[in-house]
Amino acid sequence: MPVIVLEARDFISPIFLLRTWEVLSSCVTFSLVASLSAEELSQCPQLNTFRIFCMFIWCFFFTVTLLIHIISFIQFHSLIPISWKNLTVTVAVLGALLSLSASVLFPWLLMNREHVRPRAVAAAVSSALTFLAYALESLVLRTQAQEQRGYMGSMSGLLKVLQLWGGCQMVPLVVELLTGTPTGLKPWPFWVTAASHGVCLLLSLVTVVVIVGDFTGRCFLPFDRFLAGFSLIGVLLCMLATVIGFTNILQLRTQNQLVVMETVVSSVTLLAYTVDFAFSIKLLCDRSQM
Repeated sequence: MPVIVLEARDFISPIFLLRTWEVLSSCVTFSLVASLSAEELSQCPQLNTFRIFCMFIWCFFFTVTLLIHIISFIQFHSLIPISWKNLTVTVAVLGALLSLSASVLFPWLLMNREHVRPRAVAAAVSSALTFLAYALESLVLRTQAQEQRGYMGSMSGLLKVLQLWGGCQMVPLVVELLTGTPTGLKPWPFWVTAASHGVCLLLSLVTVVVIVGDFTGRCFLPFDRFLAGFSLIGVLLCMLATVIGFTNILQLRTQNQLVVMETVVSSVTLLAYTVDFAFSIKLLCDRSQM
């Protein structure tokens, strides 16, 4: 079977240019951070988890976007047994959200250091440019017709990406809070929060894999009921984590940024699950009336 490549006009298309921008800026970002010496990075060892998290984001999306770029270039995606339109939208939106997190967390790490090197500042700027590229790609894909952008480009799909972002964002926060429980707080609430968000992250991953893998027709339950059940579980677990987070804030003797961040992320994730659950119930009601 002959390999088909893009035509000349496709090299100046917005999607091609934006993905090239994403690959280059993410590569520059993690290269600059990796070039920093261990001595420079050891000034705040308690924040190593966040630095590793940021590096993972830049490296992961560099790899995934490069693969998508290459497959799109040779027009090989029609031979891959996945929903390509749902995959590209998911990567773009999740890349924008997690790149935004890295663009906030990494400058926050720099604020905890006495001396900031120019390379670290350049990495922070490059990370912000990476977020901008993914945000623009998400916007371009969202302007396409519903048939072209797939389910993950709809409001319900975007909410599921937001839920996945919340689960990913909670990983470094919970790890830091469990390894260094703030003074005046007991560790068991953080274990409950970790378990709640761990289950929510697993549910979000399963949902996205089912949609991107085009397995919706193979579920043992109707897909709309499958989504409604997962959304309800997510609402209950995130509500528990949010209540624990606000309780921890009230019990703190001194302000703790990590506890506040954990509560904010839990609240945003709860909002995403609640709205998604409302969409799922409306869909079930509409189908029952047909």
